[in-house]
Amino acid sequence: MKQSVFTESDQRSIPSFDLTNNQEQVLFAYKKMENIWDETDGEADLPHRHNFFTIIWAKSGSGSHLVDFTRYEITPGRIFFLAPGQVHQVITPQRPTGLVLMFTQEFVCRYNIGEKFLKMLALFDIAAERPYVDSAGKDISSLILISDSITSLFESTPTERERFRNESVASWLKLFLIECSHYIESKEVENTQLMESGSHIVGEFKELLESNFKIWHQVNRYSSQMGLSPDYLNNVLKNVTGLTAKEMIAARLVLEAKRQGVNTLLSSKEISYMLGFNDPAHFSKFFKSATGENFTDFREGAFS
Repeated sequence: MKQSVFTESDQRSIPSFDLTNNQEQVLFAYKKMENIWDETDGEADLPHRHNFFTIIWAKSGSGSHLVDFTRYEITPGRIFFLAPGQVHQVITPQRPTGLVLMFTQEFVCRYNIGEKFLKMLALFDIAAERPYVDSAGKDISSLILISDSITSLFESTPTERERFRNESVASWLKLFLIECSHYIESKEVENTQLMESGSHIVGEFKELLESNFKIWHQVNRYSSQMGLSPDYLNNVLKNVTGLTAKEMIAARLVLEAKRQGVNTLLSSKEISYMLGFNDPAHFSKFFKSATGENFTDFREGAFS
């Protein structure tokens, strides 16, 4: 197996791909992990990003999966969820087996899966503690039935199936996602009232965070917008996600700094201004405090 080499010039231009099949843009596609491995002779792909949603279900095999600069182990039964724009790289020294499902934002909207539904499941949440669920040791008969039904829609060619293929796939995909959501490990919460209202509050906070993290760095900006006290917001977020609002804001800023650092030629000064820091020195201090390393060191050593 060849080793993937990620040069300094590559670090400044992480490729971004649209969803295609036979060089034509599509709304939904699937591949088998073993076929991908065979096509590339087991060579690891370079870090890249997709302009579509991706589900990677490793049924067997081992290796590592780099997702937004964090490395996760690939284990049998582990199912990864990638939102559009996330940087990732799959490394599998031995031939794996599994399924990769890919679909676009347009597919979600056109075939009534719904953005609200995806947010409610939180499987593609880039701020989640981890981007996967584990199905190992659980009853996966429903997942197998659903995935087999999806693939059979493409491997058979009757005219009747082609006509409403995407509608059928969308229905099966929705069931697949619901089944995967059952594998999310729930956190024990003593305050049941917080748990009942927590899902809505967390969702609203994350939406505000994604829209305003470059300009709002203080917790009270978010709590005020939501009509909550900073303490109450922190309590809810801590109980539901394990992180405080301050920690989630910092994590989103760090992620964006890393993305800009490896994907653009912007200077650290320019990146600091882009992220709402008036003083580049303040940005450098923030990044070092949050990650334990200097931004320049991270940039030079990314993917090495």
